[in-house]
Amino acid sequence: MRVIADLCVVPLGVGVSLSKYIAECQKVLEEFEIKTTLHAYGTNLEGEWDEVFLAIRACHERLHGMEVPRVSTTLKFGTRIDRDQSMQDKVESVESHRQ
Repeated sequence: MRVIADLCVVPLGVGVSLSKYIAECQKVLEEFEIKTTLHAYGTNLEGEWDEVFLAIRACHERLHGMEVPRVSTTLKFGTRIDRDQSMQDKVESVESHRQ
């Protein structure tokens, strides 16, 4: 089953600047067979259910391996079975109504 997710990973206990940790998560996500789109407050993910959730777990594992004592993650995700839909399809659908 394919899934589209919005992932926000927040490393806690490492100070104010988080960009080096988020960059490391992005590197982890690139190791998986999923599509990603980084945005200002997270990353959109698209792929097969198991692969997406393995990637999220791997992000947590990598951050803990970097001595991050706590990781808080917010995740929104959706699936559909009536037709194939990509992240880009969803954006284009909304943009088509703005014209």
